[in-house]
Amino acid sequence: MSDQWWFCLKHMRVEGEKGCPNKDRLGPYESEEAAEHALQTASERNEAWRKQDKEWEED
Repeated sequence: MSDQWWFCLKHMRVEGEKGCPNKDRLGPYESEEAAEHALQTASERNEAWRKQDKEWEED
């Protein structure tokens, strides 16, 4: 089994190395558990980026 995991956006599930094309998934992640939280991780990163961008614009 692969040491890397992806979250498939097409099927909304975690996949190993042999899965859907990379254009349809997020990753790779170091663990299956991390891949399970891919959407939450992406959302948190997007929010942090928005805050940073807003702070930069205010300067």
